[in-house]
Formats: sequence, structure tokens, C-alpha cells
Amino acid sequence: MIRIFLLLLFTTTMFASQVERFRWKDGETYLVFLEKNRLPVVPLYYNLDKDDQRLTEEIRAGVHGQILKSTEGEILQMLLPLNDQLQIHIYKENDTYRFEAIPIICTTKIEAFATKIVSSPNYTIMKKTGSRKLAQIFVANFRNSLNFKNDIRTGDNLVMIYEQKYRLNQVFSMPILHAAMIEMRHKKHYIYLNDDKRYYDERGHEVEGFLLARPVRGARISSYFTKRRWHPILHKWKAHLGIDYVARRGTPIYAAGSGTIVWAARMGTYGNLVKIRHTDGYETRYAHMKSIRRGIYRGKHVKKGQIIGYVGTTGRSTGPHLHFELRKHSRALNPLRVVQVTTKKLKGKQYKAFIKLKKDYDATIALHLQNQTKFKRMSKFEGICYIHLM
Repeated sequence: MIRIFLLLLFTTTMFASQVERFRWKDGETYLVFLEKNRLPVVPLYYNLDKDDQRLTEEIRAGVHGQILKSTEGEILQMLLPLNDQLQIHIYKENDTYRFEAIPIICTTKIEAFATKIVSSPNYTIMKKTGSRKLAQIFVANFRNSLNFKNDIRTGDNLVMIYEQKYRLNQVFSMPILHAAMIEMRHKKHYIYLNDDKRYYDERGHEVEGFLLARPVRGARISSYFTKRRWHPILHKWKAHLGIDYVARRGTPIYAAGSGTIVWAARMGTYGNLVKIRHTDGYETRYAHMKSIRRGIYRGKHVKKGQIIGYVGTTGRSTGPHLHFELRKHSRALNPLRVVQVTTKKLKGKQYKAFIKLKKDYDATIALHLQNQTKFKRMSKFEGICYIHLM
């Protein structure tokens, strides 16, 4: 079977077939897409197992895919990202169309820029970079510690150091902020992504958020959030859109934040599941419970730290654990990265390691500030050729 086909960045015309880039339209379903492009719906949807059918429901409006067509206009291959690590691959083999989910091939770069503030940080970053995502991650990670409304002055400095993925030479996925500085009333304020994947200020204090550090006390993490994991039961690539906390059967599970119960019952492979809706479109999910605590029902308001159930192994599970998910407007987020958790101050060896990391970032930020490093804009998408590896 063909496994990895896309190799990259040939703009030569020595191959007759070229890749076309397309944007997934808002409101378009996978089945409508197949019919519109005259692709067979039976092998590419109805013959798929339920997990692969669910994958097709995760396609997001606005995502860019690639189609390889023959000189006659027949679709030979299609790649469509589902998230930043997994993509749908449709291809024709021996007159039959096939479907599979495969890892995304991408490159990662550490990038930076410095700029003078012209208005709010959000507006300034958007104006200088054209990237709404860069503006979002900057504001989101400073918002709990700084007052941008009253203390911003035109001409103050701003620096961002961030990680960006590229797919087919185009910006891909949400950037990850590594370090940033903003000047307010002639005072510099910093934020740093530490080795524990949490953000800290220059004093080693964690940026405050609204979630408990762990919804199961004393549990160890057995599986982290990833968009690409080889499933131990299904033996194929799947996203793991949460964090697994291993603990003894019956260990109490605590609400990670205050909110309203919107589901408290069994749900397919999740087993016994509780969903809590929080403010600003956030939702947490607690799966594979042995049992849901008495008095936890749909519509009930719960407080952060309240017991909502007990660790078990219901649904598709290999052993007692809590599968914990965080979503915003139905999109899965990494609880350890996107939303910061309980405030703490680094001490001892952790603090010493953080200070070393901080000094390295401070030196880099000072250099970008001195040079007023400009944001680098990427070139437009160009047609590229596929290479088939059999």
C-alpha cells in the first residue's frame, strides 16, 4: 500500500499532474464534497468503520486541502488536514478509491519579531503580521496579569518568540508562544513557556487560569494530548484529544472548573461520561468513569473541585483511568498548554532551571528589540507535485 506520498516542494513542470489548493467551505459536509467532486461515496464513506466516519465530521471550515488531478481532470489523490497532526488521504489505486488517516508531514520553525505598539496589542500584532492567531496567543497569555486597556502607550515595544509549523511551505496550525515582552509605562513585562509546558512571569510565578491542575489527585499521566497517536486497540492512526490520568478504580474525580453539567450518562466509546460547560465557550469532558456521583445530573451547577464521579474503565478502555478533555466551541484544546492551571511559584531546582531559561530568552528578546526584527511574510502557495512511494 502507498504510505507517504507527498514529498515536497517541487515546482518543476516535468510532471504533467499538478496539485490544486482548495478551501473547505463553511457548512459543507464530507458527503456533499464527495458528490460534488464525483467521488464514490460507498468506498469513501459508507464502507468506513464508525471511527473513520467520525473523522470526517471533524473537518473544519476554512481548512486548506490539496487535490492532485490527472491531465483529464480526474482526481488521483486528496489530502485534507483534520488537525495539526493528522490528515485524511484519499487516493486511487487499481481503479478503486481508498480512504485512510495518515500523519501530516510538516516542518517547525522558531520565529520572532519586534514592533512598536500603535494601539492595542491585538490591533498592533494584526497590523504588523496579518495573523489573527499570533494576536490571540499573545493576548490570551498576558490577559490575566496585565491591564491592556489602561496601561498601553503608543510607541512602547512588543516582542514575540514563537513556534510555527509549516505544511507545503505554508503556515499551518496554531503557533505556540515561547516567550514575549511588552512594554507598558516604560516598564517591561515578560512571559515564558517553561519546560513543564506552562507559562510563568519573570518572578517564576505561573500565569493564573481557571482550571484545577489535575482533576484526579495523585494520578499519573499515561497519555498526553496529541493529534496523532497510533491507537493500541484499533491499530491505526487516531487523534488523542485529551489527557489520560491513571489511578485506582474508584478514585474521586473533581470538576476542573465551575460550570453547568450538560451531559451525565453513558456515551459510546467514552463509557460513563460527564460534560461541564464553563464560561467563554469552554467545556470539559470526563470519560470512562466507574460511576457518576449521585446528584450529578444534566442542568446542575457544580463548583471547581467538587466530586463528580469515580475513576473506572467503561467504554473503550484498557484499564482504570480518566480521559480528560478540554474544548472551546467544540474544538479540542490541550489542557496543559492552552488554558493555564492553578497558580504556583517555582522553587529549588525547578526555579534554578527556569532562571537559566529566562536569561537565554531575555538575551534573545533584547537582541530582537535592538534590531527591531521584522515579521517575515511567507510567499503564496505554488502548485507542487506528488511523488508516489510504493
